Amino acid sequence: MLTVKKAMDRLREGNARYLRGLQRSHLFDNRRKELISGQAPFAVILSCSDSRVPPEIVFDQGLGDLFVVRVAGNVVDPVLIGSVEYAVANLSTRLVLVLGHTNCGAVAATVDALKQPGGDCSPNVASLVERIRPSVEPLLQTEIGDDRDELIRQSVRGNVQASVEQLKANSAVLRNEIDQNDLAIAGAEYSLETGEVDFFHECLS
Repeated sequence: MLTVKKAMDRLREGNARYLRGLQRSHLFDNRRKELISGQAPFAVILSCSDSRVPPEIVFDQGLGDLFVVRVAGNVVDPVLIGSVEYAVANLSTRLVLVLGHTNCGAVAATVDALKQPGGDCSPNVASLVERIRPSVEPLLQTEIGDDRDELIRQSVRGNVQASVEQLKANSAVLRNEIDQNDLAIAGAEYSLETGEVDFFHECLS
């Protein structure tokens, strides 16, 4: 089991290799047989489903290294919390990272829905918009309210931080692990433009 610092360092180092084109995750492909009997991922990644942001690739990790939970907009609901709780409680993972990304389509859809109410979307997409709404709505009342690009940029980061706080607020299991066993829940943003991951230090517990 890696400590929070070592787990974070491993993610940083993997992203640095990815940026330099020095990926080595293929070296772990022969671990398939040894992982049949169990797993011990060093980090949980709650990330957006966007096809351009596969955590195993952007962090250059192999089989068994990451416990990945993906959903559009990296939003939090009871099923996702349960998945994170499972990894933390049963696999002894000490780091949970919420990973958003620039120009997130789910956040952009929320921005557009709030700026032009009454649009046509399914009840399920509307549910997704409602989960992201609290990260967007306050920004609409600020000076960036009419700047769509900046509104999306700040909303993406706010949505990541909101998911971090929701994991803490809505899970007694995770709160207990934070208090008793040095679990950390952090946020980060992947840049589609550069490939770099920006870790939000202030989200560390």
